[in-house]
Amino acid sequence: MDRSDILQKTTDHVRGLLSGEGSGHDWFHIERVRNAALHIAREEGADPFVVELAALLHDIADWKFAGGDHDAGPRAARDWLTSLGVPESIIDYVADIIARLSFKGAGVETPMSTLEGRCVQDADRLDAIGAIGIARAFAYGGHKGRALYDPAVPPQPHASFEAYKKNAGPTINHFYEKLLLLKDRMNTTTGKQLAAERHAFLEQFLDQFFSEWEGKQ
Repeated sequence: MDRSDILQKTTDHVRGLLSGEGSGHDWFHIERVRNAALHIAREEGADPFVVELAALLHDIADWKFAGGDHDAGPRAARDWLTSLGVPESIIDYVADIIARLSFKGAGVETPMSTLEGRCVQDADRLDAIGAIGIARAFAYGGHKGRALYDPAVPPQPHASFEAYKKNAGPTINHFYEKLLLLKDRMNTTTGKQLAAERHAFLEQFLDQFFSEWEGKQ
């Protein structure tokens, strides 16, 4: 099976798994991340095949929907690529990117050692900020039954992945616990450039949100 067939079958597979998902981790999230990752890869000189495979498969078994099992995603990606006869070296590469991809708390470093991994991680983080990032944050909060905001519940700078996984605070807290931190955690020059405008929009949104919350507008 050639690379174009592998990518097409993987696209069809992931679209079938995630179409209609309502928490913001749906097929359209995958498609946006793939497109952004390939754009970054072109600018940064990364291998587009590895980047596209990792972007397509990065959320097929997210730990948030797999009982907190952080190994579920890499394992599912590995099983799928093995079924297509993808070379073991590429399977290992893609699975390693997926294993390292996720944000794990404000106090937890998530280094990505490869250029391809850095491209995919930046693309995934770009989809968590800006207008779409805001929409996804509230979609996920609603999916989990979380409050929009509660002044009595302050944001928590989670020092460990376990603490981050247990978080159930209001959605506005998530801006301070993750979203506003992502701009400075971008890996690539291209990712940093793309993140700047989206980060500014997060700040504008919060200014407007709190002004309306306090009845000033």
